[in-house]
Amino acid sequence: MRRYLITRFLYSIVALIGATAIVFSLSRAVGDPRYLYAQEAYGLTSEAWEDLGRRLGLDKPLVAQYFIWLGNVVIELIGNKVGNTLQLGLAAWLLATGVGIPLGILSAVRRGTVWDYLGRGFAALGQAAPPFWIGIMAILFFAVKLGWLPAGTKGAGASAANIKYFIMPAVTLAWLSSASYLRITRTAMLEILDSEFVKFARAKGTTERSVIWKHAFRNALIPPLTVSALVLAGFITGTVVVETVFTWPGLGKLAVDSVVQNDYPTMTGVVLLLALVYVVVNFLTDMAYGIIDPRVSYT
Repeated sequence: MRRYLITRFLYSIVALIGATAIVFSLSRAVGDPRYLYAQEAYGLTSEAWEDLGRRLGLDKPLVAQYFIWLGNVVIELIGNKVGNTLQLGLAAWLLATGVGIPLGILSAVRRGTVWDYLGRGFAALGQAAPPFWIGIMAILFFAVKLGWLPAGTKGAGASAANIKYFIMPAVTLAWLSSASYLRITRTAMLEILDSEFVKFARAKGTTERSVIWKHAFRNALIPPLTVSALVLAGFITGTVVVETVFTWPGLGKLAVDSVVQNDYPTMTGVVLLLALVYVVVNFLTDMAYGIIDPRVSYT
């Protein structure tokens, strides 16, 4: 297993270096990087122009420029925006997982009952309603009509009172994924419950609770786990719509603002961080497979 971990870690590092190198090359492909930061170059004196080049590290070798650019991008964006997106993404991920997987198990175990039909109806509704519409309707109903929740922003400070700012954005972000969790978990559970080893366990007199949680659920967890990793990465990197609707000060809104303002350096930094998130999440998912399913081999 140690060899596998080292190999996967090295692959992740290579993938991350490749992604950052591509983004860095694009930032240099447009010409002098100073034009990206000072579009009205004629308004600068020659001394200011040269000083800007020194601050950007343009007087150093290309390899040194790469590391300077990498450090500036990561420090600026992580310090200002990533924390807010991580908080919202983690809250939505916990909500989607805590709702979708239990409902999927209930729907599979109670197949053909009213609980099954309600779960499948929730899944169909969740996958049909677009998040931007859900967000707008939530603002109209809970913020404008009832006045129960704030219409947007994150709130100031870190007090418990600011939880109300998370409710509508987190629910909107988790809506679609909870429906996907339900469908995938239900399908995986039904396949395992109809398998021969589960029938054999029941024939031996194993309790229904043990059959469901010890035999069926653990073996059916691989598909939801794979989706869970992708959902978490998607919540962190794909919150553009939700953050824009709720004016959430995170990476998603930063990406939209950078496109509107033609801020190319910021756009490249966002792309860099998105690549980092996917590499890290995929690596952690590979590690979790062996813990959940002992049949997975690392050789």
